[in-house]
Amino acid sequence: MTDDRAALVLFSGGQDSTTCLAWALDRYERVETVGFAYGQRHAIELAQRSRIRDGLCELNPVWKARLGDDHTIELEALGALSDTALTRNVAIGMEASGLPNTFVPGRNIVFLTFAAALAYRRGLRRIVGGMCETDFSGYPDCRDDTIKALQVALNLGMDRRFTLETPLMWLDKADTWRLAQELGGDAMVELIVEESHTCYLGERGERHDWGYGCGTCPACALRAQGFRRFAAERTATR
Repeated sequence: MTDDRAALVLFSGGQDSTTCLAWALDRYERVETVGFAYGQRHAIELAQRSRIRDGLCELNPVWKARLGDDHTIELEALGALSDTALTRNVAIGMEASGLPNTFVPGRNIVFLTFAAALAYRRGLRRIVGGMCETDFSGYPDCRDDTIKALQVALNLGMDRRFTLETPLMWLDKADTWRLAQELGGDAMVELIVEESHTCYLGERGERHDWGYGCGTCPACALRAQGFRRFAAERTATR
C-alpha cells in the first residue's frame, strides 16, 4: 500500500534539493531522502547531505520528527557511460548540439526511475525533485514535459499512481532563495549557504556570500546571480 502522507525526495546535497527537502518536510508527515553516486566530479555534495539533514532537524522540531530514512544508490555505470564535464576532468563548455558538456544524458530519467523503484518498495507515492525549467542549463531532462511524460511511463510500468512533484519548476534562482527563507527563515538561508554544495567542480575552499564554490562554473554563476537579486530584495524590504 502507498502512503499519500509521505514523500521521497531526490536529495543531492545541493541548494535546489535542500530547498525541496524543506518544502516536503513542511507538507508531509514522513519524508525519506535518496542520493545517487554516479562518479560525479562534485561528489563532495554527497558528503554534505548528512550535515544538511542534521541542520534541518535543528531548525524545526516538526521537521525532525518527520524526517525518515536516507538512501544512497550507486550508479557508477551512468558515470562510465557519460563522457561529460561532470564525470571527467575536462573544461566546461558548449557542445555542437547547443547543450553544455555538463549534460549527463538520461541522468534525471535514471534517477527518477530508481527513485520510483525505491518508493514502490517503501510504500511512498510522492516523489519530489528539484528539476527546473526557468533557471537551468538547457538540459532536456529538466523540462516539465519530460517529467510529466516520465510520470505516465512510471505509473504504467509499475502499476502505481506516483506523483512526481517539482516545486522549483517555474522558479528562478532568486525565487528559490526566497522560498527557502519562507520555509525556514534566515536560518534556512544560512544553512544552504554554509552546508549545501552546487559547484560543478567540487570546489569548497572559498566561501562567497552565496556559499562555497569556484565562482565561475555555470552552477556557481546561477546561484550567485540569484542570491544577489534575492539579497537586494531582502534588504529593500527591511
